[in-house]
Amino acid sequence: MAISSARVGVFGDKKGDEFWHMTKVLRLRTDDRVVLFNGRGGLAEGFIQNIDSTAINFVALEDPKLVIPQTPQWHIFSAFGSLKGGRADWLVEKCIELGASSVIHLLTERSSTLSDNRVERLQRVILAAAKQCQRLHEMKLNHPMKINKLIPLVAKSKQSFIAIAEATPLVSALTSTTKEPNGLIIVGPEGDFTEKEVNLITEAGATAVGLGPHRLRVETATIAILATLTLWSDSQQTTNSDARQNSSS
Repeated sequence: MAISSARVGVFGDKKGDEFWHMTKVLRLRTDDRVVLFNGRGGLAEGFIQNIDSTAINFVALEDPKLVIPQTPQWHIFSAFGSLKGGRADWLVEKCIELGASSVIHLLTERSSTLSDNRVERLQRVILAAAKQCQRLHEMKLNHPMKINKLIPLVAKSKQSFIAIAEATPLVSALTSTTKEPNGLIIVGPEGDFTEKEVNLITEAGATAVGLGPHRLRVETATIAILATLTLWSDSQQTTNSDARQNSSS
């Protein structure tokens, strides 16, 4: 829902997914308290004034708030197009929960593109996961990208990591990197990148990092590196905050 400064808003229609979810799944009724968000940090608290066959009338109890994002800005480039059996859905869902800013399907010599049907499905997964984990800022699912389009982004980024078997362990690599709580995470397809692709990405400035002694699936590698970097970013912010407090005391 696009939240405005209006005290009363009308939400949904009888064919809309959100209308169905609120009335049939959550079974919300008149006078129930709700919190609406627009995926861009807008947040409004209020209650349901009325529900009819086509819409929900929502009354805001206060002016909408704008919450500024405080999480690290990690952008995922993962070659997950060939994943089957809901594995791509799982990858995208966990990226939402761990705070990734965007996810892009990376087109490589060994990975295929995404069909329009899969993109629509993943957009629904993103919305459902955002509501479940109460995330106020949307994660973008950007258009698939070829390696040659990725290279300039790596060159411009202050921090980029590419998952490569037998490379320096990620945790070890973090001890010698700039303490930037943002950057690019690059994960290859099933069968991995070709040697040429690895050379192009690393020569552009990406740091090759390993994720343990075992061969990982695409979705496992993506979430492992994102979770590690998220925890590392949190620890850096805590350390910096403590340092500022100590210097001012």
